[in-house]
Amino acid sequence: MAEVDKNNELPEEELNLEDVDIELEDDANALGEALDQMNAKAKETEKFYANVADDLDERALGRLSSQLLEDYKKDKVSRGDWEQAYTQGLELLGFKYQDMTRPFQGASGVTHPLLAEAVTQFQSQAYKELLPSDGPVRTQIVGASTQQVEEQAQRVQDFMNYM
Repeated sequence: MAEVDKNNELPEEELNLEDVDIELEDDANALGEALDQMNAKAKETEKFYANVADDLDERALGRLSSQLLEDYKKDKVSRGDWEQAYTQGLELLGFKYQDMTRPFQGASGVTHPLLAEAVTQFQSQAYKELLPSDGPVRTQIVGASTQQVEEQAQRVQDFMNYM
């Protein structure tokens, strides 16, 4: 075995490239096969992400678009009450987004967020009481307390908090 210098390199006179067997044909074939597999995978991926609408006929596209528009309109109508309640809630909290025209077009309209802040403070304080870490349900025994009744109360409490 040849000695290695400080740079981890063999001295030039000891390198003999004739002793190294390299089979380029096998490596080239393996590389070619790998490239073919990669190209096939890329074609499959392109096919997967292809636009389906290009393959459908016009009547099928028409029926599909009509159904989608009909479903959209039904959804819009069905959530009308929710949208109205949401908008009214924002107005009650003092959030009224308006395009101001006075004293000039695009002027800023300042609102005071006192009610929104109060609601946020209440929610953050009530959260601990409404959803404690050991569950919101507590049991209380009314009447005579026995070991069996206490165990039953604990089972009911555990089950209700699980649910």
